[in-house]
Amino acid sequence: MVTKSKTTAESREITIEEKLKLLYALQITDSKIDKIKTLRGELPLEVRDLEDEIAGLNTRIHNFEQEIKTLEDNISNKKNEIKEDESLIKKYEAQQMNVRNNREFDSLSKEIEYQTLEIELCNKHIKEYTRQIEEKNEIIAKSKEQLQERERDLAGKKEELDAIVSDTRKEEEILLEKSKELQKKIDPRLLSAYKRIRANARNGLAIVTIQRDACGGCFNKIPPQRQLDIKTRKKIIVCEYCGRILIDEDLAHEVEQEIEAK
Repeated sequence: MVTKSKTTAESREITIEEKLKLLYALQITDSKIDKIKTLRGELPLEVRDLEDEIAGLNTRIHNFEQEIKTLEDNISNKKNEIKEDESLIKKYEAQQMNVRNNREFDSLSKEIEYQTLEIELCNKHIKEYTRQIEEKNEIIAKSKEQLQERERDLAGKKEELDAIVSDTRKEEEILLEKSKELQKKIDPRLLSAYKRIRANARNGLAIVTIQRDACGGCFNKIPPQRQLDIKTRKKIIVCEYCGRILIDEDLAHEVEQEIEAK
């Protein structure tokens, strides 16, 4: 029985050169996505910060309004207490007109004095509650002014961000899809290494070319023998200084031409 050859494109293991080409194509694509995000700058963060600040101001205003309502209820209760105390005073004064001895008169006088002090205390509390309400109303007024300013700022930032996103959305979607497709073709362990290097690189470059005998990422000199090894494309070589994957300029140029041709 004759067995079929396993030299099909699907079963063939890709070469180191092909792996490097895929990685560099992914790097070019991801760098383009980075440029779009850079174009947006800090706007997404600024929008989020403004939204958080607005939410905080709304909560602050709501809390102060609830505190004012509680103080107003307290004032209402104190006014009711005053009415009750005044009613008792009138009652005790009327009873004083019909007392039988000085002891009863003095007792009623003490009750009247006590209720008078209670009224004074209630009025003191009312003044204090009123002062607190005025202070809180001032804070609410300033917070509302600040809220309006932040809402105007947010509307402007959102409009600016929406304009940028609108201009770049289609391009970014295409690039993101291309990045996903390239990642599917790369060995998971190699892809994981690429992502790790990229995350740690300040400019997001995980794979770079040799430029003037130096690493295109950290610009440290690459020994001639190591440069020769990179040009042979027989194994994946990383910079011993920054850890970036290195490729020769000819291979990079070849990948760039292939991308432009598509």
